[in-house]
Formats: sequence, C-alpha cells, structure tokens
Amino acid sequence: MTNIEALPGESHVVEKATILVIDDTPDNLSLMQAVLKDKYKVKGANNGEKGLRIAASETPPDLILLDIMMPGIDGYEVCRRLKADAVTRDIPVIFLTAKSEVDDEQLGLEIGAVDYITKPVSPPIVLARVHTQLMLKASADFLRDKNAFLEAEVAKRTREVRAIQDVTILALASLAETRDSDTGNHIRRTQHYVKVLAWKLSTHPLFSEFLTPQTIGLLFKSAPLHDIGKVGIPDRILLKPGKLTVEEFEVMKTHTTLGRDAIAHAELELGAEVAFLTLAKEIAYSHQEKWDGSGYPQGLKGAQIPISARLMAVADVYDALISRRVYKEPLSHERAVEIIQQTRGRHFDPDVVDAFVAIQENFKVIAMSYADSDVDLQAKVDYLAMAKIQS
Repeated sequence: MTNIEALPGESHVVEKATILVIDDTPDNLSLMQAVLKDKYKVKGANNGEKGLRIAASETPPDLILLDIMMPGIDGYEVCRRLKADAVTRDIPVIFLTAKSEVDDEQLGLEIGAVDYITKPVSPPIVLARVHTQLMLKASADFLRDKNAFLEAEVAKRTREVRAIQDVTILALASLAETRDSDTGNHIRRTQHYVKVLAWKLSTHPLFSEFLTPQTIGLLFKSAPLHDIGKVGIPDRILLKPGKLTVEEFEVMKTHTTLGRDAIAHAELELGAEVAFLTLAKEIAYSHQEKWDGSGYPQGLKGAQIPISARLMAVADVYDALISRRVYKEPLSHERAVEIIQQTRGRHFDPDVVDAFVAIQENFKVIAMSYADSDVDLQAKVDYLAMAKIQS
C-alpha cells in the first residue's frame, strides 16, 4: 500500500503515493509538481501515449491527473484506454481541464473518471480531491485483496474437502475389495472405464442431456462404491472358490440392496442429499440389472435401468472377465469384448455396448495401467511399449 494514510487497524505506511500528471503544457506540469511534491511522488507526461506507457509500467501510479485538450489522443481517449486495460483500469483518474461545460464533465465521469476539476485550479482543492480519491482507492484495494485472499482460501478448503471426500470414498470401497484378494485394482479400473464410456456417450442423442461434464465427474467419484454392499456378504460365500449354490447366490445378490441402503443411511445421517451419493445409490442398487429384465434386484428392463447403472454394468463385467478370480482364470481382452458384444441387447444396453466397442482400446490401456499381478504388470509394459512404437 503506497497511499498517504493507512486504513484503520493497519500499520502506518510511510512510502508516498505516486501521482501521474498528464498534460501537454509545461507550465501546468510544473504547477502540479509544485502543488503535489511535498506529499506525493510526482511523475509527468506531456502527451497521452507517454502517459499510457507510464500507467502500464511495472511501477504504475496510484492516481492520474489528466488534461483533456491535448494533441494526438485527447484526455477522454486516454481515460477510455486506461479503463479498457485490466492492468490500469483500477487506477483512479481525475480530469484537470479548462473544459467547464456540464456536458464535458458528464462525459468525463461516464467514461470512468472519479472526479473532474476545472482550471484555473485551486491547490487546496486539488490536494483535498487527490487525498479523498487515494483513500477511496486504498479502501477498494484493501477489499479487493481481502476478497482475493478469501476466494483463494475457499478454493483451498474446497480442494481439501474434495480430497478428503475422495480418499474416504476409496477407503470405504476398499473395505469390500480387501476381503477378496483377487480383485486388486478393480475399483480404480472400473472407475476409469465408466469415465471414458460416459465421455464417449456424452454426444449421443439419448445420453447427452444426462452425461454433462459435471455428471461425468460425479460418476467417476461415485463409481468406487458400486460393490460396497459386499461388506455384508459372509466370507464363506464371498470367498468361495467354486460355483455358488442357488441359496448362496441369493445371499450374494443382496449386496446390491445392502450397498444402496448403506449409502442411503450415510446420506440420512448427513441430513442432506448429495449429488454423487444419489448416483452411487443408483449404481450400487442397479448395476446387476440386465437390459432384457433378467437381472436383479428389481428385474428392471431397458430404459428403466438408470444410465449410471448401465455404464457400470459394462465396466464391471468387462473387468470381471479379464481378471483372475478364485473361481476362474482371466480371459483375454479380445474374448471379453466378444462376450459383451454377444450379450448386446440382452445383458447390456445396445448403445452402451456400441460405445464400448468403439473405445475398447481405452479399456485395454486402463486395464494395463492398473494391473494387479506381476504378470499383468509385464504385459502392461509390453503393451504400452508396442503402442508407443505404433504411434
């Protein structure tokens, strides 16, 4: 702060404010120098172009006294350019001119000047007006800096809350996955599968209204919770190395309802609806539904199935097919794609399958990037190296 007085509560600042005087008449520049020099640093410019350069320099003035009638660009145009430039628009301008008509003063104030003084000037009036505008500028600068600081703090806190939220989501989702040693990075992979699939479908007429950038971000955040209900499934069923009995499968199917209810309970405790939790409930509850109505828990059919759950269904099954489980060996990417295509219109939404097929290489790269085992990691290195060579 270089103003002549500090704001209330601020420590006194001894550095003088700088006043730029723009006037083509040497006598007027000398007069203003004499009037202002005891209280302020004074810079002079004998034309508008020079004044603009000084105003936009690394050491801009705190206030500008500006003549109107000058050769080249007049004072009105100088003021317009000052106010049009983000670097100089906050510097207060006081017109100091022989033009004394009301219309002249009105125009000056309309284009951005904070005051208008007619010549011949009264030194005490000039000093009083300059002092007033510098104090107003100091207040405006203080508020602007305070607002900028508060905005930065809000942005910082928002980032922290989001980071804590994301970590909490992953931690909760991992509770389900850590009970199954073979699922590894399933959470991460399905999260990214859903994201790329959503972006692909975001231009499709049937999906574009729902799949906005904001919703896609929420889908990415909520996807890890799709199997949170597994925490309620007994180990004897969840970790069984062989095929489940009919009774055991009925118990396994309850993970969708358990997941939805757990999220709903958390939302109830929070006391407010949260957008990504709404999607998380949809995904947890409905990602096992099938397009032909043969899925669970509700037996929804076609467009009755939430879009979020339709995306997760493809992502979840693809990852299950290519991953090692206690009851099976992993399938190749190509075989997984083939199986999903074969069940288009029965298990999966046909449009979602078409989008999946179109970006299947993205799925393959994601699978490699978040591989589980050492064998898979080596495959990842080989695949990415080959992709780099081909590109």
